[in-house]
Amino acid sequence: MTGSVWHTLRGLISRLFPTHYRWPAMDVRLGDRKLHLVGSIHMGTRDMQPLPSRLLRQLQQADALIVEADITQGGSPFDNSGERAPLAERIDAEAMAKLVALCNELNLAISMFTTLPAWQIALMLQAQQAQRLGLRPDYGIDYQLLQAAKNWQKPIIELEGADTQIALLKALPDDGMALLQDTLIHWHTNARLLQMMVSWWLDTPPRQPEIALPSTFSQALNDTLISQRNVHWRDALQALPAGKYVVAVGALHLYGEDNLPGLLRAS
Repeated sequence: MTGSVWHTLRGLISRLFPTHYRWPAMDVRLGDRKLHLVGSIHMGTRDMQPLPSRLLRQLQQADALIVEADITQGGSPFDNSGERAPLAERIDAEAMAKLVALCNELNLAISMFTTLPAWQIALMLQAQQAQRLGLRPDYGIDYQLLQAAKNWQKPIIELEGADTQIALLKALPDDGMALLQDTLIHWHTNARLLQMMVSWWLDTPPRQPEIALPSTFSQALNDTLISQRNVHWRDALQALPAGKYVVAVGALHLYGEDNLPGLLRAS
């Protein structure tokens, strides 16, 4: 049996009888490159530590760990330079009322947001929400994988890097006001989504990538923050040299519409 036929047959078998893991993950083979795609959560609960031994073995056997960005690097990615009008002049009255109520609930001073870009306010609120749900950065999946990879001196490949991610947010129209608006509108839905993703790690992950997920973004934001990035990542993963890779990206990139595994398998 020729090599090309064997690769085709093996790919067909893997699609018909995919390996199931007790964490959100799936395998994709691109010729002589084997990818173990892991649905990461950037903040986790204490119960999510240590990582499953089978996942750590995957990393030990891999040629490199691939992540969105190496979050173990020091320094703050935020740059608050630039003149801005007070937030009350940039946001509509209804959204401002929601923000004030949320700040009261979270015991945050609204004044801390006065001159910040809207996208940064949204990220700060989302981080507060995750912490109130018991999630911490040190228990995040990508953080734990990065620590393990560095302990084993595994190469680390960034799909974007922190600077690129911040540039993407800075490029959002109207200083990212749509992201802040969506954060306020879908506050409770986002909490349920976080709890769902934690349950994927602690209980049962989805069996198929094409599952319906609660919507916490407008279509335009979803295209920018999920779909378009998945296309870029597909292209980067297709350009990898031969080898085995553990690829840790946000869990939302592995499921729902335009998911990364689907794009890879269709290429």
